[in-house]
Amino acid sequence: MITYICHNKNDKTGENLPCTNNRCETSICPSCGGRADAISEIFWCPECQVPIYEKTCPVCGQEGKKLTSDVRPVFPEERLLLEIILEKPFAFEKDSVWNGNGNNYFVNGKKIKFSVKDLKNKDTDAIRKQYEELKAQNTYQYFEEQMERFILCNKERYNRIVEEAKGYIRSVTENFNITDMFVSFSGGKDSTVTADLVTRALSNPQIMHIFGDTTLEFPYTYEYVQRFKMNHPKTPLISARNKEKDFEELCKLVGPPSRVMRWCCTIFKTGTIQKRIKSLYRDKNQILTFYGIRRSESLSRSKYERESDSPKITKQRIVSPIIDWMDFDIWLYILTSGIDFNDAYRLGYARVGCWCCPNNSGWSEFLSKIHMHEQSERFRTLLIDFARSIGKEDAEVYVDDGFWKARQGGNGVAYAQKSVISFKPCATEENAFNYELQKPVTEELYELFRPFGYLNFDMGNARLGEVFILNRAGKILLKLQGRVGSRNLKVTILDHKIAGASDMKTAEERVKCQLTKYQMCMGCLACESVCRFNALSVKEEKDGKIDYRISDEKCMRCGECVNHFIAGCYMRKVLSIKRE
Repeated sequence: MITYICHNKNDKTGENLPCTNNRCETSICPSCGGRADAISEIFWCPECQVPIYEKTCPVCGQEGKKLTSDVRPVFPEERLLLEIILEKPFAFEKDSVWNGNGNNYFVNGKKIKFSVKDLKNKDTDAIRKQYEELKAQNTYQYFEEQMERFILCNKERYNRIVEEAKGYIRSVTENFNITDMFVSFSGGKDSTVTADLVTRALSNPQIMHIFGDTTLEFPYTYEYVQRFKMNHPKTPLISARNKEKDFEELCKLVGPPSRVMRWCCTIFKTGTIQKRIKSLYRDKNQILTFYGIRRSESLSRSKYERESDSPKITKQRIVSPIIDWMDFDIWLYILTSGIDFNDAYRLGYARVGCWCCPNNSGWSEFLSKIHMHEQSERFRTLLIDFARSIGKEDAEVYVDDGFWKARQGGNGVAYAQKSVISFKPCATEENAFNYELQKPVTEELYELFRPFGYLNFDMGNARLGEVFILNRAGKILLKLQGRVGSRNLKVTILDHKIAGASDMKTAEERVKCQLTKYQMCMGCLACESVCRFNALSVKEEKDGKIDYRISDEKCMRCGECVNHFIAGCYMRKVLSIKRE
């Protein structure tokens, strides 16, 4: 049930206020006329022993007791693990067990004493051993009976949200062909539900699905994706995967990702997926993408719109049919429709992205120690080795207490030194700068100056390594002087109007952006993903060299690839270091 809290008075204003923005998020307080924010309430039916959406149970007529703001079912696998942790194996086998907001567990509608913080003192090896010994005795009999009651008691809610979502999907696709749309498929519960809704709403299984394989997915996700392909033979599902990069090797090179420096998303997800989309829909005037994003997932996603234009691909329209659904709704749909889903949820994972993400909860990390023991130990060793390499005195505490998740910048990381650009202003020429590069000049260096204008190798003195950069009218904007193989480069700025620069100082910074990129580029694909005109291509050759190409014909000289990231390079932002 949705209720509203008055933004001014901080008290309830009613349960059936009209929605003022068609998003069921806000309304108007009838008392003061101020904003009223929507919150969800889930109730517990004492007779049917299941969560209900309406305050009065539609099956038995009993009035429900408020339980929590959202809830998900606890499958027998997770229930058994919980019982072992509490030293009560099979104590809740016949009970109705649910998990609410804040990782609170409810047994027959009553909250039980459980804290994730206490898991730090538990013997995970002993728990894992006991779980393996007892799991064969586990049963789904009572769980299935409870789920049948859950489905029956919330049938009206199911019908209402499904019909609304299907109607919305049909309305937004009116002007699109089936070949102009695709489902962004992660293998998680939300994209699973979205995929099923889209297929049912359009009565067409041939909608393209793109699976963003980060290479760090749960093993259960890969198993589920294979099952999905088998169960949906008419649905094209292709993967977008960065086959050129290895996560562990990059962790050793630039340090593991943290909550504030999730370089893994750019390298293994965003850049790769955008590259795949561009190649598949290159000739389309507009494409429609279905996402399984929901506002209740996080604070940042709470601000998302149901429909929006992609900030990265000019012709992409993003729609999120289930954006206002709760976990309660997601599981109601999955259990009612009987569709297959990722087995990681049976084990207790609330979300299934990258299994080693620094944003994962303490409960998720504990689950991985139990169900993915070898991978967890390997990753912990990697983290400890990194901590020692940057001078952490007590590396194991740094890792086990989660301090690695808050890491910022590249201090102590050798590769971060490549972000340093050394230069001296020319004493005899105005707006000319002498740079001492950490990487010898190659033909690739000139490629990075194409966003400033058009390269001309004929006007300058070849023996001195002079290259001019002109605008479309033929006016000289920049002059580069540096022989191939040398580490010295002289750059003369003859006109500041380059890459959107408004003055000479900004133009100077734009030049340093590209030189930083030249020294640091590891082919992360961030630059390619921000180019809206498909003018930029980044590939890693077999010998490890990065082939960075910009098409003269497609490049609009907008400067987005130059100034989108701090200092021009995404990895420069990740590896920023304090200067003495």
